[in-house]
Amino acid sequence: MRTVRDWFQDTAGGLPRTFWYLWTGTLINRVGSFVIIFLAIYLTEVRGFDELQAGLVLGLWGAGGAAGTLTGGVLADRWGRRPTLLTAHLGAATMMLALGFARDLWMVALGALLLGMFAEAARPAFSAMMIDVVPERDRLRAFTLNYWAINLGFACAAALAGLAAEAGYLLLFVVDAATTLATAAVIFLKVGETRSVRAGRHPQARPETPLAAPHRGGLRTALTDRVFIGFVGLNILLALVFMQHVSMLPIAMSQDGLSPSTFGAVIAVNGVLIVAGQLFVPRLIRGRSRSHVLALAALIVGVGFGLTAFADAAWFYALTVIVWTLGEMLNSPSNSTLIAELSPSALRGRYQGVFSLSWSVATFAAPISGGFVRERLGDSALWFGCAAIAGVAALAHLFSGPARERRAAELRTPPAGPALASTALTSTALTSTGAGSGSPGTGTAAAT
Repeated sequence: MRTVRDWFQDTAGGLPRTFWYLWTGTLINRVGSFVIIFLAIYLTEVRGFDELQAGLVLGLWGAGGAAGTLTGGVLADRWGRRPTLLTAHLGAATMMLALGFARDLWMVALGALLLGMFAEAARPAFSAMMIDVVPERDRLRAFTLNYWAINLGFACAAALAGLAAEAGYLLLFVVDAATTLATAAVIFLKVGETRSVRAGRHPQARPETPLAAPHRGGLRTALTDRVFIGFVGLNILLALVFMQHVSMLPIAMSQDGLSPSTFGAVIAVNGVLIVAGQLFVPRLIRGRSRSHVLALAALIVGVGFGLTAFADAAWFYALTVIVWTLGEMLNSPSNSTLIAELSPSALRGRYQGVFSLSWSVATFAAPISGGFVRERLGDSALWFGCAAIAGVAALAHLFSGPARERRAAELRTPPAGPALASTALTSTALTSTGAGSGSPGTGTAAAT
């Protein structure tokens, strides 16, 4: 009994109350995330669009998300985390309902574009808020717990959405909008602003680095940070593979004669496995090389998606999901903590926005490229191509890891010299109150 109590304390103890309100909002939102799971099937079977048209709509969701993540990151730093989150959630709920009632292709496409923009604008503000309130030493645990909530909600959503789809697809949009509004209510009632004005005035970076005065460069600083952008590029590669599970996988299963509820049950395996095992991952990867963990994760994801080329029955599809989920479980918390480590405190929103952009790019490109490859070259080419891309990402992580570790160490080291002593003192004070700067390697994750 004491062992279980100690494990629970090590896993969830000592985290600030604001984190748990954010965690609750995440869980509520993900339990109702019905639409993205079945959007590809909805577009092809209910709206009658072909695969390229469906891919275009999904791609426009990603394009809107790209604009949303950058805008949300800038607003989170300038306007504040809380107002950005509230505006994004209210806009997303409104556009979710509009998309559910849209009929013509142009209306559906416009709705997907705007929905992607509002939905993804919340991501960098949410991540920045979590980094603000959780001390550096606890961030791996915090991101793991949040990722666990995402997938607990996703597992429930996948199972429930399959049943809801059989009752009527409009119900998917209504439930999704309702849970988005419920999340906004939690933030409005329980979460205050966390952005620190002092952090913006005293960025933690050495004078000789390009991050010495990040607030002057703004978004450009993040976009010209070569170490960081290299990491974002690698995440795009793996995200292109991962996003096939919501674009081409449901279509492939449907063409194998499997029902939407069967797809829901198969994809729910992803969430169930993460819920069962994710909380043990931090101990497993603690103290290990970030680059090695990320490389191994990419390899496992590649093997899982590559095996999909041979799947023709529900049990085989479920097996492939199990394999790539194991890679996702290693990748997601490592990514989240690494982004926190690479982000100067004054630019957390912008850095989170640029990183989230990698998922938006993948959300845009994956369905279009996947639909094109599948239509022109067939299923096998698509899934073997996914395996190859993941393999390239694994090798690149091994080569680029040392540079990332050096950059993270620079940002953790207080600047030397009497002229900068106040910066170091401010950094210490902020860290002790839970608002310190980031400290790798989803978040992939669950992407949307």
